[in-house]
Amino acid sequence: MKILIINSGSSSIKYQLMIMPTNEVICSGMIDRIGLETSNVTFKTASDSLEELLPIANHKVGLQKVADMLLDTEKGVIKSTSEIGAVGHRVVHGGSYFSDTTIITEEVKEKIKELSELAPLHNPAHLIGITVAEEIFSDAKQVAVFDTAFHQTIPVEAYKYAIPNYLLTENKVRVYGFHGTSHKYVSEKAIGYLENNSKIITIHLGNGCSMTAIKDGKSIDHTMGFSPANGLIMGTRAGDIDQSVIFYLTKNLSYTADEVNAILLKQSGMLGLTGYSDLRDIEAEAEKGNKDCQLALLMNAYRIRKYIGSYTAALNGLDAIIFTAGIGENSSYMRKLVCTDMDYFGIELDQEKNQVRSKSIREISKPNSKTKVLVIPTDEEYEIANQVYQLLQN
Repeated sequence: MKILIINSGSSSIKYQLMIMPTNEVICSGMIDRIGLETSNVTFKTASDSLEELLPIANHKVGLQKVADMLLDTEKGVIKSTSEIGAVGHRVVHGGSYFSDTTIITEEVKEKIKELSELAPLHNPAHLIGITVAEEIFSDAKQVAVFDTAFHQTIPVEAYKYAIPNYLLTENKVRVYGFHGTSHKYVSEKAIGYLENNSKIITIHLGNGCSMTAIKDGKSIDHTMGFSPANGLIMGTRAGDIDQSVIFYLTKNLSYTADEVNAILLKQSGMLGLTGYSDLRDIEAEAEKGNKDCQLALLMNAYRIRKYIGSYTAALNGLDAIIFTAGIGENSSYMRKLVCTDMDYFGIELDQEKNQVRSKSIREISKPNSKTKVLVIPTDEEYEIANQVYQLLQN
């Protein structure tokens, strides 16, 4: 069965066409920096590749571009959309409605739309992806794989907020957790590499960032909460912030609730600190001596180190930390900042190994490091394809 995976992030679209259950990748690619002046467009097959710099205004334009490349008469990989049996969509927020992979219906789309209030940078993009895919790949089954599903194992003492009980029982206000397909995939790879169900912390660093404490293969805590806005400093999101700041902005500075929401989700994080949302730009500016960029990188790493300490306590030990996703896999500088002055936790980084780039699992800690430091390329597309195939087979 040919399964097309569409992973619409807050500023990117990853896609992959696979044959299941053989795991053969027919083509893959990515469109990132969506909404900026110039977007990167890639399309790769076993025999060919294409890279373009184009203005991609939004996710709808991006997804149409993906479809055009798949069907291209010269470099395309399918002659008809009917060749694709299923389209698997990554969906960030499933709320309390969805804890498993689900075939998309009109009711499912309505729930995804309803949950857009909790994931405003993601769920609307997913809906666009679903709508465009339904039009273009009309013969295929449309399936949603939810980021929140992997975190259903978080215990109540970790997912419940210290607010009135009825807000949980009646309104489902709780920690849900996100980036579940990525954390699940890399944690399983790490467990296989370490050859035991270890106490590990997975660190997913991209435009959106999150960390998960994983014990015996199960998520027991996660930095994001009710929505994907909490936790680490991200591309445009503030992450952890004192809720009193929100009331101060509305009551004392006369911002509306919508304006505060826009500030915290779209104007904060690395963008608010530096004027840049892409870490590649920030690192380049930092090297030139930009003080704001240098400080932002230190703040980012400091937040990650705090959570490593917190989750080591929650796990009652630590066997490995795993870096993954675009920044985690590619930024040796961020990995260095995170692992600096962490010897109390048994984290000792090998600087030479840290500079190596590879698409395979690599260990970048020193041989005598008590805690292993691993870089594991995530493959959310494979994880989604596998879940879609298993659902349709069952």
